[in-house]
Order: sequence, then C-alpha cells, then structure tokens
Amino acid sequence: MRRDARALEAALGELAKHGLTRRRRTIQAFAPDGEPASVVVDGRRLVDFCSNDYLGLARHPAVAAAMSECAARTGAGSRASHLVSGHGFEHERLEDALAEFTGRERALLFSTGYMANLGAIGALAGRGELVLLDRLSHASLIDAVSACGARLRRYAHADAAAAERLLESSSQTATVVATDGVFSMDGDLAPLPALAEAARAHQAWLVVDDAHGLGVVGATGRGSLEHFGLDADAVPVLIGTLGKAFGTFGAFAAGPADVIELLIQKARTYIYTTALPQPVAAATLEALRIAQTETWRRERVLALTRRFREGARQLGLPLMPSETPIQPLVLGGSEDALRAHEALLDAGFWVVAIRPPTVPRGSARLRITLSAAHTEAQVDALLEALSRIRPERMLSH
Repeated sequence: MRRDARALEAALGELAKHGLTRRRRTIQAFAPDGEPASVVVDGRRLVDFCSNDYLGLARHPAVAAAMSECAARTGAGSRASHLVSGHGFEHERLEDALAEFTGRERALLFSTGYMANLGAIGALAGRGELVLLDRLSHASLIDAVSACGARLRRYAHADAAAAERLLESSSQTATVVATDGVFSMDGDLAPLPALAEAARAHQAWLVVDDAHGLGVVGATGRGSLEHFGLDADAVPVLIGTLGKAFGTFGAFAAGPADVIELLIQKARTYIYTTALPQPVAAATLEALRIAQTETWRRERVLALTRRFREGARQLGLPLMPSETPIQPLVLGGSEDALRAHEALLDAGFWVVAIRPPTVPRGSARLRITLSAAHTEAQVDALLEALSRIRPERMLSH
C-alpha cells in the first residue's frame, strides 16, 4: 500500500463495508470475589465467555503471589536475551518441569506461541523445502513457513489421507508436517495418529501446536498427544503455550535434546529477543503445579462443556462437533455474528464475534469458551440468552 491518506481511508472503509473492522475493548476491572469469570468492560459488568483461561488460573492468588515474590528477588525484566544474560534460574526450573510434564527430553521457552512456531519451523525447514499444513492451521504456522522461505502446501482440514496423498505425489520430499493439536476456532482435534504414521513413513518432522490442548485434553491434561496415546517418538516436536490453560504468558517447544539444541542455535525468534521475565516463569511453575494437583479444574471445565452442549442441543443451537471447551456457534455472515455479539453484550455476556480472515469466509461465528471458573448458573444463563436472541439474530449453519 502506498503512503497515501486516501489509500488508507479506502482500505479501512473496505473493512468496515464488509463488517470486518476489529475493535479493542479495555477491561477496566475484574469483578470482585463471588462473581467468578466476570469483568468490567466499557463500564458494563460482563460474564467472560471468550477467554482461553480454561482452568481458571489466570487470577489464582497463588500464581499471582509466585510472580510477586519472584519479581521482588529478580526484578521485573530479564534485561537481555537468553543467550546473553537473560537466562535465569526460574527459566531453568520451568523448562525442566515442562519437559517432565510433556514427557520430552528437553523444553525451551519462547516469548509467545507465535514466536515458538516461527522459531521451530524456521529451524527445521530451509528455504525452498516443503512444509505441509492443515488448511485450518493457526496463522503463526502459516507465517512461519513464509518467514523461512519454505514451500507451503495445505491439505484439507483434519484429513490425514489428503496429507498422505500430498506426501506421496509431491516431487519434493516434505521436511515438516505441522498442525494444531486442538484447532483454536473449531475446537476439534487433529487426526494425530494417522499424521504421525504418514510423517514417519516419509521421514518428515511432525510439529504439533497443542496450545489449546495442554492442561485440558487427555486423561491427566497432558494434551492431544496423551489423548491419542502418542509418545515423543511419534510426535518429536511439541509446541505449547502458557497463556491459555496455565493462565500466564509465553510458550515453549519440547522434544529430543538434539532438536532443542538445534532450536537454541538456529531459532531466530529465540536468539534475537529478550527472554521471558523470570517472574512469569515462576508464576507458570506454580500454575503447572496447581494444574497437576487440582485435577478437579480439568474435570470441571469438561463437565461444564458437556452441560453447555446438552443445553444447546435441547435448544436446537447448531454447535460444531467439539468436545473441548471451545464451542463455536457458526452464524455465516460477519454482520450476523456482530449482531449476536451485541445482543449478548446487552444481556451481560462477553462473547466476541470471530470473522474472516481469522475464519473462512461465510463462517463468521461466536467462539464460546468454557472455564473452570464459570458456574453452572452462568452457563445456563448464557444458554437462555442465546435462546432469546436466536429468532431475531441467529441463523442455522
């Protein structure tokens, strides 16, 4: 785009015309104790049904206390990158704990999940090499392929057979097959056993971004790999984030020791950025401890998910086939999703409208997410609100 005011005005006008303008809303306060999962936004008290705080740990007092105590010892910032003088004792402790939690030899902290994906793909795939992605993979995986100069081919969503056909038909051997473990907008799981078999047969690295699975999915909350019974040999590179189920911030890659060493040496998003603050690492270590000891949190969010799905079924609401806390209600057009979002705001609920390009055209939606912090009464009230606004503003999809 040229540096021209009229061009900028036209671009912004085009977004507005199609209902695609994004708007930030400021959380002014968290509601007091006794009103779980509630926030004050633009002066309105709302029940938050769109965060990724699946285990309700983001506001846990022990997590906040661990951050505060560490900040008093180490300061607020890391001062430098990990490879200069920014790697601290709390980083080391957390990486060891994450490696143990995921059943990997080593783990490596990144500042964000976006940077973890860029770093991992960029280290494993060189310029011109082939990378296969699920068509609904997260934007960070797509951008990772572009950033490292690799060739991208995309297979039909959650279709391992389609991925296998691409691997067999391509004139170029694939270096990496990458996918979300739990898809952030649909809430469904990737067919990881078949993808692992295909990647192994074609000697490609399988990279799984399990940002929305870790802490929630699997018998002990160890994610989609645990759900499918896949070990580190089947899925050598695992990406996880810390700002979702664990309620803090940052991300990590976990895998064999030599793979992690390669990332330390080659991942540009690890080498050339300031390290995650040690207080965040300390808070995450406490959150990881709570997630493993207070197993009721995972059980609760899954029970609330089932309650929401059953209530939606009785109301005839067209939910997607997701058993995870991500419950999308696809409405179709962007304006339909925006109207439903505004109606829910009026009813006291914060559920953001998700529109293209985050989701494919024609599949704008309400992305409803459940948390262990919610109550049954809040879930039932949301269902009641959805039933009231459906005749005027909701379309079956």
